Amino acid sequence: MGPNLLANADEVAAVILFGIGFTTLLLHRNMIKKIIGLNIMDTAVYLFLAAMGYVDGRAAPIVENGVLDAEAYINPIPSGLVLTGIVVSVSVTALMLALTIRLYRKYHSLDLDEILIRMQKEERS
Repeated sequence: MGPNLLANADEVAAVILFGIGFTTLLLHRNMIKKIIGLNIMDTAVYLFLAAMGYVDGRAAPIVENGVLDAEAYINPIPSGLVLTGIVVSVSVTALMLALTIRLYRKYHSLDLDEILIRMQKEERS
């Protein structure tokens, strides 16, 4: 492994996590596994944003000891975006789980193929 790969370990981990989440979302037919894959992808994006917003040697954007120089602090925008994204992600996950519960109650399955087959049978009737 090269020195750039080790220096950017957080970004590499974020890309690997995103890949794991994406393949989980695409390859599994179970609705719960798809939701977990989407959550892994969300987490990877938040890790990437947090890693890109961090600068070595700078402090959190809270004024300490009267230091007002902007160069002494990290940019607070990525942190705010991550917090906002987490709130949205929790809401989307709750909605997806609620819809999954409704699908399960109606079709007695979490497998997408089975749900589609049962939906087509309902349409024909």
